[in-house]
Order: sequence, then structure tokens, then C-alpha cells
Amino acid sequence: MATVTLKDLRKTFGKTQVIHGIDIDIADGEFIVIVGPSGCGKSTLLRMVAGLETVTGGEVTIDGRLVNDVEPMDRDIAMVFQNYALYPHMSVFDNMAYGLKIAKVPKPEIADRVAQAAKLLQLEPYLNRKPRELSGGQRQRVAMGRAIVRKPAVFLFDEPLSNLDAKLRVQMRLEIKALQRELGVTALYVTHDQVEAMTLADRMIVMNAGVADQIGRPLDVYADPQTAFVAGFIGSPPTNFLKSGATAIPGAAQIGIRPEHMRLSDTGRLRAHVGYSEALGAETLVHLRLADGTQVTVRQDAGLALPREGQETGIDWDDDRAMGFDQAGRRVVAG
Repeated sequence: MATVTLKDLRKTFGKTQVIHGIDIDIADGEFIVIVGPSGCGKSTLLRMVAGLETVTGGEVTIDGRLVNDVEPMDRDIAMVFQNYALYPHMSVFDNMAYGLKIAKVPKPEIADRVAQAAKLLQLEPYLNRKPRELSGGQRQRVAMGRAIVRKPAVFLFDEPLSNLDAKLRVQMRLEIKALQRELGVTALYVTHDQVEAMTLADRMIVMNAGVADQIGRPLDVYADPQTAFVAGFIGSPPTNFLKSGATAIPGAAQIGIRPEHMRLSDTGRLRAHVGYSEALGAETLVHLRLADGTQVTVRQDAGLALPREGQETGIDWDDDRAMGFDQAGRRVVAG
């Protein structure tokens, strides 16, 4: 286990800066999720911690040791990739043991470590199989087992669940969280899926074009987004954005209101036409269009009456639920 510190971390490709000064102190045993859309720099940031990308500026320290120029194999980290990166001609046992063999770990210790990891990951029946004989979830467990046997100080995950179907993704993220807790290891996890970020993270780094727009605990980031980007990215369905005149917040160029904080009301302050509704079981999403063309989504309980498609209705909300953002997209606070 280890602490990790990123200090003013920067990355430039040619004349293009892609990581713009990231600062964070990661505690021993903390689970950090780096989340953001494609191209925001999240995987580049992770690869800099791993030593797979050079550092242009700033510092990466692991357990107080500066590792900017330290080779990946000497950083005491283990990485789990999106594509599993298993050797197809090797058995599950040999895939998990390979790194230890290269490190010349004694055979009895290798066997013991692999056996422990296989038991932890429920892979014991599959140790003699080849990767092609396994399901996607089992292959991902083998990739995690290969990392676990090394007993690293830091686990790095680069979108490890992207190739799995939706149901298996849910199962595997629960297993990853439980595994990280049981091992007590420090972890950095990259994903574009904000649901994964919300459910896995102790804290999350929300990346936007190479900038850490916000760092914080998932529910804090959700409840108090500091930029319009964060408000729009974290939360499903995303935040509705309206012209600032809808609610008076000094300095706001626009306001954001989450779908669950809006309601349909015949006497609502805004008028809109119903586009369509999505019945999701316990709740319904009603999609509407304002007169200026702005799209708005309202989340309501499934038991409430639904307006007809094309019907005009009103939309309302409590003003204390509205979030103001300035012209640059930064949060402004009323009063």
C-alpha cells in the first residue's frame, strides 16, 4: 500500500498541452476514479503515473519517492488494461504467474501467490484453461489476478470493464470495489462511465480537456458541481441548462437544474411541449421542448399522470435547487 501525489502534473505532445497541471494527494488505500469523456486526458494521466508516458512537467511521487524517471517495473505498481492483455497460448496459471517468473520469485512462492489470488477471484476451477476457453468476465478476473499476485503498492485500472456487457459490468464493478477494500490497496481507475465513477470512487477527478474541473467525493461532486461541465457530465440524465432569466442568480449566464429537481405543473413558470416519455419502471423521464428550442428532461415517479405527446404543459422547480454558472462555465452562488 502507498500514498500517491501528483504535483502540477503536465503533459505536452509537440506544441499541444494535453494535461494542464493536475494536483492531488491520494491517501494510502484510497480508491480514486478519473472520469471524463473520450479525449479528455484521463488515460494519459494514468499512464504518466504508470511510467508509460513521460512527464513533461510537475511530479509523480509514490510513497514519498519521486518516480518521474523511474521505469514502470520499478514503480511498485500493477496495471489492468481494457483488453485484458493475456497471453493466448498460456494457461490461466501461467498468465497469472508470468510476472513473478520474470522477477525470479521462487516456484513455491509463485504457486502459493497464484493459489491465493485464484481463490480470492473464484478462478480455481480454471487454472489449467487457456484464455479462449473463458468468458469476458473470467478473463478480466485473470488480468486482475495477474496484478494481485505481484502485491503492488498501487493498482491502476484503464477502463477495465469497457468490453463487457451491461449486466456483467455491474457485477464486475461490485467485485472490484470489494476486492480493493479487502486488499486495502491504493487504486486509480479510469472510466468514461459516470455511473462507474459514482459507485466505485472514494474521490473522483472529473477531467475536462486536460483539466481537473473538480476533485471530490462522488455525492459532493454531484450535489455541488463547480462548473457547468461537471454539472452536465455527472448525473443521469444530465442537468438541464436554461437561460439565466429563469431564476435570478447574480452573475449567472445560465442556470442548471437536475431533472429530478424539476416538476410538471399547469401553473409552472415555463411553458413547454411534450416530446416523448420513457417509462423506466419506478420512474418516468419526460422530454420536453421550450419555445426557444431548449430541450428539457423532467424525472418523475412512475405513478404520476403522464402528459400526452405534443401537449403543452408547465415546468417548475424550487429556486434553491437552481445552480448558476457564469459565462466561462464557473459556478456562481446566489447572494
